[in-house]
Amino acid sequence: MVSTGITRFGRRPETLEALLSEAGREALERAPSGARPQAILVGNMASGSLAGIENLAARVSDALGLTRCPVLRVEAASASGAAAFQEGCRWVEQGTFDRVLVLAGEKMTGRSTPEVTRILASSLSDAEKTLGGTMPSLAALLSQLYLDRYHVPPEAIGAVTVRNRAQGCANPHAQFQTPVTLDEVNSSRWVSTPLRLLHCAAISDGAAAVVLGPRGTGVPVLGYGQATDVLDVAQREPGIGFQATRDAARFAYKAARTSPEDLDLAEVHDAFAPFQWMDLEDLGLCPPGEAPSWIERGGGLPESSLVVNPSGGILSRGHPVGASGLAQIVEAIRRLDPQEGADDAGRRRRAVCQSVGGMGSHNFVTVLGREGP
Repeated sequence: MVSTGITRFGRRPETLEALLSEAGREALERAPSGARPQAILVGNMASGSLAGIENLAARVSDALGLTRCPVLRVEAASASGAAAFQEGCRWVEQGTFDRVLVLAGEKMTGRSTPEVTRILASSLSDAEKTLGGTMPSLAALLSQLYLDRYHVPPEAIGAVTVRNRAQGCANPHAQFQTPVTLDEVNSSRWVSTPLRLLHCAAISDGAAAVVLGPRGTGVPVLGYGQATDVLDVAQREPGIGFQATRDAARFAYKAARTSPEDLDLAEVHDAFAPFQWMDLEDLGLCPPGEAPSWIERGGGLPESSLVVNPSGGILSRGHPVGASGLAQIVEAIRRLDPQEGADDAGRRRRAVCQSVGGMGSHNFVTVLGREGP
């Protein structure tokens, strides 16, 4: 990577094009002189349904004054930002382009909560939608399976939100920069049992950007993987968590010639608080069923050997769905590279970023950092 850019997440008055342009301009301004991109990739889930616009990639290239170069929109539901990033890596690795600007964003707050819920459910299977399935209701079912399998009390879910909201207080780009108590989380209204309001990511606007360059520039991409699973959750092989994450992680670790033990930073997809447990276990960072107790014992905090979601994660940063996968990567880069200026920059050596598309049907894992043991 050459440089990064990111907007403040939350309820923003700007258009989607303006948010993407804001992130893109920051990344371009932070890039070395002469690092003009030769191509642009735009990760986005639902600009037509959520923001009322199509032909998004061309709109953004026009707004940035980067016309007359190849532009492409990439869609992989809520993992669209991670998908665009991995495609940009391939373009650079294959020598198709020397510099690629990867953008990702979503504008969601212009729609009502029922409208957003309906639009996000469009990434589910037809059978699930026919039965009235939504993202929160299916996440609740998967969460309850986890609680039952490992005999975890529902009250334990709130510790994830408390942890991530506390870490988000130090993130100037986060939608939520105030802490919450366990009592506040556990008394927030029910969304779908066992999930309460503060267990769920908020509707948000925002964008992120990365300028990719040839090897030897910035923080290296050590490896990445993507994998899919059956769209209909009920038709998948029985198990806890997401098989698509486990498969993507296996590909990423092999490409990076690394293992979970070598990682000291993780940005994982916590759109619903129990997903953070599943993510950590799917990535091999915690044994099955042990993530809740690991977090309760203080695992994942900044002073730990492995820090988890130091940005505050999706629960604190907000979840403009098309942007989240790339925002994770930006946050990780800024903590790995001393030149990026984060307070803890350079203290960590190697990071993993994990992004979930749909209800775990299309997941991405990316390993970043310095090579060697």
